[in-house]
Amino acid sequence: MKKLIILSLSFLAFYACKKNNETAKTDTNSSPKTYAEISIAQGGEWVDGPRGHKEYKNGTSFKNVTEFNVPEQHTDHSWYVRYEGPGWENSKVGYRLYLDWRNAIDIFGKKVDSLVLPYVGQNGFDSYHEPSAWGQDILKAGKSMGIGGFGRLVSDTIVHFREVENTIATIENTKNSAAVNIHYKNWKTGNDSIDLKAKLSIFQEDRFTKAELTPSKEISGISTGIVIAKGIDVIKKEGSKWAYIATYGKQTLASPPDNLGMALFYNLEEVESQTLGEHDHLVTFKPSTKTVTYYFLGAWEQELGGIKTEAEFKTYLDGLLNELNSKNTL
Repeated sequence: MKKLIILSLSFLAFYACKKNNETAKTDTNSSPKTYAEISIAQGGEWVDGPRGHKEYKNGTSFKNVTEFNVPEQHTDHSWYVRYEGPGWENSKVGYRLYLDWRNAIDIFGKKVDSLVLPYVGQNGFDSYHEPSAWGQDILKAGKSMGIGGFGRLVSDTIVHFREVENTIATIENTKNSAAVNIHYKNWKTGNDSIDLKAKLSIFQEDRFTKAELTPSKEISGISTGIVIAKGIDVIKKEGSKWAYIATYGKQTLASPPDNLGMALFYNLEEVESQTLGEHDHLVTFKPSTKTVTYYFLGAWEQELGGIKTEAEFKTYLDGLLNELNSKNTL
C-alpha cells in the first residue's frame, strides 16, 4: 500500500509538471530549458538525533532559496535540505550534489523531457529512490565521489569535506543555462587548508555538466572521478588535448539494474594522473591556482531517445571528444 501511495503521488507530481509545460507551450522560446535549485525545510526544529548529530524534525514544507549558508549542524541525513543538496537539470538528465561531508554527485534519471526537480522529494524525503513517472535516483555513490564529484587524494585516500569552516551555495538560473556555485571556506585536508570555489553548469543541449574548480592556493591531490561499479570495466580514450574515462553497463539502482553510461572528460594539460582509487576511477589535477575545467555526464537507457548499447555510447563520447579537441569547449 505504501508503495502504491508513493507511485500515485509521483504520478500526480509528474502530471502537474506536464500541465505546467503544456501551459508554457504558447511561448516556447521563453520557457526554461534548464533549471537549478536548493530547497530548505521550514517550520521544524533541530533536535538531537540517534546517531549523535542534529536532525531537523517536524518540517512542514520546503522553500527554495538562491543562497544557502550551510548551518554547522547540517550533515548527511539531517532531513534539512530537500534531496540533500542542490540539484540541476535539463530536458535529458538531472544531477544533485550532497551538500555535506560526502560532497558526491548523484544522477536523477529522467523518463520525460520536462523539468521535474521542483517535484522531487516533496512526497516523502527518500521518495525519489522509488521508480516514478518522471524517473528516479539511479546512482549509488556509496563512499565514492559519485560522478564528477571532487575531493583531495591524500596518501592514496580521497579526503572528502569533513572539515570545512563554512560552505555557501548559490543558485544561478539564466536563459540558456543553470548553475550551482559553491564556496568552501577553510577546507582542511591533511596538513593543508584552502578555500575552494566550484561552479557546476548545465546547458540546454546534451547531458553534460561543466565543472570548474578554483583553489585559493596550489595544492596537490585535487581530484574527481567516477564511482567504481562491480564487474564494470573502465573505458579510456585520449585525443590531442582532451581525454575521457567512462563506464557502461548495468550499474543503476533500478530494479532490476539497467544500462547507464557515465563519462568524465578532462584536459590533458591540467591533469597529473588517471588512476584506480579505492572507490573511484580517479582523475587528479596538477597543483594550480588557475581554474581547472572538466565535464561529466550520465546517459540512462530509459531517457527519451536514450542510448541503448555500449557501442552507441562510445560513438557518442567520441563525438564529444572530437568537439573538445577542436574547440577546447563544449
